[in-house]
Amino acid sequence: MNAASSRPRLHFQQKVRWHPLEIVFWLCTLLPFVATPSYLSLASQIAITALFALSLDLILGYAGIVSLGHAAFFGVGAYTAGLLAKHYFTEPLSGLVLAALAAGVVGYAMSHIIVRFRHLALIMLTMGLGLLLHEAANSASMLTGGADGLQGFKVPAVLGFKFDMFGRAAYAYSLAVLFVCFLVSRRIIHSPFGLALRGIRENATRMPAIGAPSRAHLRKAYTIAAVLAGIAGAMLTHTTSTVSLETLSFGRSADVLVILILGGAGRLYGGIIGAIIYMVARDQFSGANPQYWYFWIGLLLVAVVMFLPNGILGGFSKFFQRRS
Repeated sequence: MNAASSRPRLHFQQKVRWHPLEIVFWLCTLLPFVATPSYLSLASQIAITALFALSLDLILGYAGIVSLGHAAFFGVGAYTAGLLAKHYFTEPLSGLVLAALAAGVVGYAMSHIIVRFRHLALIMLTMGLGLLLHEAANSASMLTGGADGLQGFKVPAVLGFKFDMFGRAAYAYSLAVLFVCFLVSRRIIHSPFGLALRGIRENATRMPAIGAPSRAHLRKAYTIAAVLAGIAGAMLTHTTSTVSLETLSFGRSADVLVILILGGAGRLYGGIIGAIIYMVARDQFSGANPQYWYFWIGLLLVAVVMFLPNGILGGFSKFFQRRS
């Protein structure tokens, strides 16, 4: 009895342990401060996008909820942080918490509808809800600024470090928040709850038979993902001091889905690696060919899907398994 009960505990303990490559990866995220100081603004955008992709991976890669409207929560977090900074206070950490709370409330409300559907209906539903929020923000121009965006505010500093044009404070802030959220996500994924989500992804009908209520678990996962996306949106507001309708757009939802496909859905680092590759490729392609850079992004995506159907991390994992 004791030996049988210790096996699951041993499994989770092994999963929670840090691999040396993980430590090396996070140490490498500090290199832009010394290696590419002129690209710190881009690095901060990569960190924000990585957190956004991580939030989508929680519901898509682990819970099997396909979403084409995930930018709704990113935009709610961005607008909440912007409205707080414009009308109340500019302290970013409090704004981050309140933005996460607002996105979580919206995510929890939507989750009661989302968990009732699967597959194609779910794709259309999430896209429709995202478009509804986008149009609501566009219509409420007195509050959100409409097509002109929310302007006229400035987030001066975080913990005494000023946001400047060089992006040092912005990258440090974005990276620190990404790492904290990553730790939380890592703990969730390598827990019985995370294991239940993977079981629901494979067969949502049978999971209640072993004591895992599918809909309740999916609602929790969807709400957590909304909170993480809201935090990413708030960070974008704090580091750029502006909010536009683009934060709620379908294009942003599609971009983050592409990023997750590139890196590998259902893999803890898939969204982060995908964000690095996508953002750097976009920066380089748009600089080399401003008119047709989307062609090269499309070509990259086609190549990855054809030769690495499980994403870049999935391809590397399969390669090392064959070698071993």
